[in-house]
Amino acid sequence: MDPMDAIKQTYFQECDELLAALEEGLLALEAGEGDSDTINAVFRAVHSVKGGAGAFGFEAMVAFAHVFETALDLMRSGKLAPDNDVLKIMLRASDVLGDHVQAAKGEGVVDNARERAMLEELEALTNADAPVPRAAAQADAPAGDEWGFTPMKFEFDAPAPSGWRLVMRPSPAMYAKGHDALLFLRELERLGEITVTLDASALPDLGALTAETPYLNWIVELPADVSEAAIRDVFDFVGEDCPIELTRDEPPAPAALDLDAFLSAPTLEPQSPVDAPAPVVADVHEDKAVSAAEKSGAKGVAAASGATIRVDLERVDRMIDLVGELVINQAMLAQRVAESGAGRSSTIAMGLDELEQLTREIQDSVMAIRAQPVKSVFQRMPRLVREIASATGKQVRLVMEGEATEVDKTVIERLSDPITHMLRNAIDHGLETPEERAEAGKPEEGAVRLAALHRSGRIVIEVSDDGKGINRPRVRDIAVKKGLIAPDANLTDDEIDNLIFLPGFSTASAVSNISGRGVGMDVVKRSIQALGGRISISSQPGKGSTFTLSLPLTLAVLDGMVITAGEQTLVAPLTAIVETLRPKPDEVRPLGPTGAVLAVRGGYVPLIDIAVALGQREKAADPTKGVVLLVDTEAGGRAALVADEIQGQRQVVIKSLEANYQRVDGVAAATILGDGRVALILDVDTVVEKRLNERHAPFAKAS
Repeated sequence: MDPMDAIKQTYFQECDELLAALEEGLLALEAGEGDSDTINAVFRAVHSVKGGAGAFGFEAMVAFAHVFETALDLMRSGKLAPDNDVLKIMLRASDVLGDHVQAAKGEGVVDNARERAMLEELEALTNADAPVPRAAAQADAPAGDEWGFTPMKFEFDAPAPSGWRLVMRPSPAMYAKGHDALLFLRELERLGEITVTLDASALPDLGALTAETPYLNWIVELPADVSEAAIRDVFDFVGEDCPIELTRDEPPAPAALDLDAFLSAPTLEPQSPVDAPAPVVADVHEDKAVSAAEKSGAKGVAAASGATIRVDLERVDRMIDLVGELVINQAMLAQRVAESGAGRSSTIAMGLDELEQLTREIQDSVMAIRAQPVKSVFQRMPRLVREIASATGKQVRLVMEGEATEVDKTVIERLSDPITHMLRNAIDHGLETPEERAEAGKPEEGAVRLAALHRSGRIVIEVSDDGKGINRPRVRDIAVKKGLIAPDANLTDDEIDNLIFLPGFSTASAVSNISGRGVGMDVVKRSIQALGGRISISSQPGKGSTFTLSLPLTLAVLDGMVITAGEQTLVAPLTAIVETLRPKPDEVRPLGPTGAVLAVRGGYVPLIDIAVALGQREKAADPTKGVVLLVDTEAGGRAALVADEIQGQRQVVIKSLEANYQRVDGVAAATILGDGRVALILDVDTVVEKRLNERHAPFAKAS
């Protein structure tokens, strides 16, 4: 790869991070959770994007970012209040800046009309006639004590240190990269009161001027209490593109104290507060240089303790593939050793046990490299909620929990669309209007909760609302009218709730930009199933609904139980299995002509023959002669899966069956066993759902 292309790719990766930080900061300001540091971080994000764009010649991006940056600089200086109207403009501007980044990548184009409208709004902010003044800090004057004495400050003749003299000489490269000398002067002004002098001595005659050559330099005088580190930090971003000369005169030696003269001075008389002259108070400035140096040191320590590197994702994927092959080869070696008759106490068997443990540790470490917090997905949702609430005329408060929950990057990348659909559904269909909520005795502002948590080796995403819940009679009527179910179908509440996942189903009375076309929730279900996950609904009329997504933490490996059902060798995910047992004859009870249930601890669970469910045999086997896997599902509760025998428990590598063959109902993926055979990984939820639905013939036939 061309070195410049490699640098450009790194810049685009940084742009993605900067745009995410920009949006996060603006949302924090909109929620009232931001401060001056947040505003500075937002400004730096746009400034950094602009600087890189100038280096690579993305002129259109530089031009837009410059106007955006100017508006943010006014916000930093306190001349522009970060109110809701301003922040809405800033958020839309961040979208346009993102479009510029995508266009620079070659992955899209910028809508010129949208950009022009955005520039007009930003320029209107920068040209506002009534800027909001920034509150000036007031020092409290010392007051007299209870006796009327005013504290006095004695100072010896110690000479004050001389101030700083800075000469700033911008280079052509600085301007070519989109930097502005005015912004550096404003940054210096934040360190204290400064005096700026323009040095135009290098300016030639008009005929000798060239557009690319900077002729103007600046001489800046800064207070003595500003440290050198703080001044140099201002120019740290540009480096050699803006050389500076920083000098400071050494203070003269302090004069010796004449002790005799001091002791012979007249006695000081106490003064009343009324007659006392105004006390001389030294002008105290916060040592911003020291704080900056301390922060720099803290960052250095943090960097040393938690240093990071940027690695191409393809390399990580390749490493994961190799670890998968290592797992398969370790299983093959174990199989060969077992077939050779070597005992568990043999040195070869013990060495394989150590290899298995080491392989698992390597696999866990590699998986941790790809693990990312779901925050990257969650942070996009507040804007979505605000826009949908505005479009529907509803008041919505979004509560997010578990943003630090980590999951595999592949899963995260495919979570955005399902969560977006569910949030739209919760606001548009779940929440009532403010008037309806007031009549129902609820707060006018509805609450939508988005949460992530780990449960039983899986990641669970919950989207809940405190709205009206699912209107089951209406859902059933719509399904009948659309021909999705038979009119005489006998459905439970859970089965009625799950009708909303059928293709073509919609409860919207009219088509809008948000919903009404009968697509959305069925797409959500297919997307989640493609990830090896499942989705369930819990709803209470008048109180709200909760959608629960359950997904594997990784799409690379899983711990499974190898079983035999019919003529097939299958792998059941260990996270779905509660226990295994061999039922007694009196624990199996017939149900209907072909069904049966298993009595377990005072309750009954349906018995499902895996081989029958997968079409391997027509008649269910005697469960008392096989083994039963008691499994827990998201939608159907618990069920008992009947298998012929259990071969063992092991870690297997997931191979996509749909990508290499085709989708098979009841099968989530495939794997390679230690003897080289291909085994199918069981989709427990689909098997249970499919088998139970077959016992509701009208419903199954119609759906």
